[in-house]
Amino acid sequence: MGTADSTPELDTPFWAFSIAVYAGDGVAAECLGLQERLEVDVNLLLFAAYMGAVEGVRLSQRDVASASAAVAEWHTEIVRPMRTARQALKAPASNTDDALQPAAASLRLTVKRAELDAEKIEQALLWQWSRSHLHDLQHDGGALATNVRSVLAFYGDADAPSPHLIEASIAYAAR
Repeated sequence: MGTADSTPELDTPFWAFSIAVYAGDGVAAECLGLQERLEVDVNLLLFAAYMGAVEGVRLSQRDVASASAAVAEWHTEIVRPMRTARQALKAPASNTDDALQPAAASLRLTVKRAELDAEKIEQALLWQWSRSHLHDLQHDGGALATNVRSVLAFYGDADAPSPHLIEASIAYAAR
């Protein structure tokens, strides 16, 4: 994930969690694999992990659907197109035989930074959703695995493995 510019409204505890957990051993590869295979919104997956591990809040299937709906337009219209553009620029940015390679590499880096900023905004939207719904949510110390399964079920595979995400989330919450 990396870092995006700091703005107080965007620098939430959820963002700090996401940066730390995503950098954990095997987490990025695991999350990207789920994104590729199931089209999982990784921000929603990290949100579920955060809510369970740090806030101790259990998200129902309805909560997951509601949180997803809160960011769906932003994710579909902004985050995904930026990801697609960044991925499309990978080949031209790495083609050292092309005289335009430095320009393509520079553009790819710019798009990558913009994509990260867009993801940070999506996470701020999820944070706002949680703050407005927190009083309605069930507190449960064992919510982490349930929440991750709920998100994976939302995308069609509740049994998709996510041990790295769970382990890193537990480690983050314990510090």
